[in-house]
Amino acid sequence: MTISEELQSYKNLSVGDRLPEIKVLVDQNMVDAYADASGDTNPLHIDPEFAKTTFFGRTIAHGLLTLAFVSQVLSEWNWQGWAYGGELSVAFLGPVYPGDEVSVSGEIDLIEQREEGVFARCNLACYCGERAVVKGTATCKVG
Repeated sequence: MTISEELQSYKNLSVGDRLPEIKVLVDQNMVDAYADASGDTNPLHIDPEFAKTTFFGRTIAHGLLTLAFVSQVLSEWNWQGWAYGGELSVAFLGPVYPGDEVSVSGEIDLIEQREEGVFARCNLACYCGERAVVKGTATCKVG
């Protein structure tokens, strides 16, 4: 049985607090480097001629590259809570193209006391301009 009690604040955290925001300009060199590092060399990501024949019409960044920006925000905010058992639930809503600037932001929407300690849940969003590309939540231990 898990004990859970919602809190409005804990130490220096409150529901409604914003996480640090980052903006990253994605270019084809970054996508190619991610393909090399990850081993995911799908031509949709690295071959402009092939990508022209697809639904997208051009290369797209790996979804996990975009997710790395989310992880960067969570690490800047609460690296220990994120690195040692953070939970993530996201939906990929659209592609990130080389040339897009990805903006990642988040906000604490729940603080709760559990048997294991105090946890904060954050709503997260990645946008390229007005276009949402990733949305979801992350939960990290904060106490």
